Amino acid sequence: MKKLLLSTAIVSSFLSTPLLAATVYDQDDTQLKVGGRAEARANISDNNETAAESSFEDKSRARINLKGKTKINDSLGAFGTYEVEIGSGKGNTVNTRYLFAGLSTNIGNFSYGQQDSAQVMLTDYTDILATFGGDAADLTTGNKDKRENNFLYSGEFDALTIQANYIANNEKKNDSFGISGMYALPMGLDFGLGYTSGEQSPNGITKVDADQVNLAVRYTLNAFMVSGLFTTGEVDKLDATGYELAAAYKFDQWVFQGVYNFQEIDSNDTVNNAAIEAIYKLNKSFRTYAGYKFEQMDNLDDQLQFGLRYDF
Repeated sequence: MKKLLLSTAIVSSFLSTPLLAATVYDQDDTQLKVGGRAEARANISDNNETAAESSFEDKSRARINLKGKTKINDSLGAFGTYEVEIGSGKGNTVNTRYLFAGLSTNIGNFSYGQQDSAQVMLTDYTDILATFGGDAADLTTGNKDKRENNFLYSGEFDALTIQANYIANNEKKNDSFGISGMYALPMGLDFGLGYTSGEQSPNGITKVDADQVNLAVRYTLNAFMVSGLFTTGEVDKLDATGYELAAAYKFDQWVFQGVYNFQEIDSNDTVNNAAIEAIYKLNKSFRTYAGYKFEQMDNLDDQLQFGLRYDF
């Protein structure tokens, strides 16, 4: 357990999501934390252009999350999480990101609701940017985060973390399942392996079989972090592969990061891009950042994104 906690602490210093939250209630073995962010951000790209709109798009958003836990007895506890995102600009959308509850036991946590699949702890190895990235990992829908009707088991055994999930889709015969494992070595090397399988509807009508294998590795040494994710599978009897490469360097209050994403299905390129990013953290609560995405696909244009973010 100590090895895993040390690895998590080192890696979290590079990630875009800070470990911030205010404890608003803590008594009688029950705790409630409130956190979130206010993020003013903008995107500039020819992808945004229409007959009536320019290449500039406001993508500002806010998130609020509630996390609670309680002790039932010495071997059993309960927990719940709710997070909502409010977007500005087009439609002023309000979306539930996470909504789940579960039980914590001596052998792991069991939860149900809208939450990440078992593969996300592996795809997070390379999905590190505040702006872009994480484009090549999702060959199948069973690989994605924030999945509804999701039953999840998560257990930590010293340096080994195991997760398994089953997604009962709203559509008949469209369920999926997955399992993954991650092992953290004391010298800063983490690696993981995962598998997901099920049916999905790419066009919203026809159901096809889909299987995916994920292999992830990450190495962290002081201010440096490098990681890679390789994924392969079959979607509707078509071979699919993808890989993501990421690197990060932390210098004082600066974090410099970069990713490369590539994916192909049936020997046709579907994702091919690279992104670089710089983050300046004034303190643990406030940061500014900018990122640039270099698109290699003929039908897509480069993107520039920048923002200011306050975390609470």
